[in-house]
Formats: sequence, structure tokens, C-alpha cells
Amino acid sequence: VYEQAALELGLSAAPAHTLAVGTFSGAAQLAAQSPDSPSAVRERVTSKGGTTAAALARLQAANVKQAIIEAVRAANARAREMGDEIDRN
Repeated sequence: VYEQAALELGLSAAPAHTLAVGTFSGAAQLAAQSPDSPSAVRERVTSKGGTTAAALARLQAANVKQAIIEAVRAANARAREMGDEIDRN
């Protein structure tokens, strides 16, 4: 989705891909290297009124947090179903 947004903003395929992957891998590395929660890390790197703050406000308005929680729950439920299917066979 991030890559698609970059394409829609006019980036060509290679830079859009690099931007998307770099953004998420950089965020994951910061979180992995910190003893703090991902939320605390995000708060430290988000400038008030900056681009990340604008993006996060939009995500919050769209209730993306709840959508992610529901997606994880759905994956967990399906994993349990698949495990039960394997156990029956």
C-alpha cells in the first residue's frame, strides 16, 4: 500500500519500492534496537506538526489501529482452525 501511494504521488517503480521498504525496515530496526516500546520510539522520532505526525493523524482518523488488531485476530483464528484440521488428519 505504501508503495502504491508513492506511485500515485508520481514516483517511478524503483524509488517507490525503495522508499516503502526503507521506511518500514528503518522503523523496524529502530524498534528492535531500543529497549523501549515501539510506541515510545515512535513518539521520540515524530516531530510535532511534521510529516509523520500528519500521517499518523490520518491513520488514527481511519481507525487503522483497530483494523490491524482485527486482522491479527483473524489470522490467529485461522491458524487455530488450520492446526485443528491438521490434528484431525
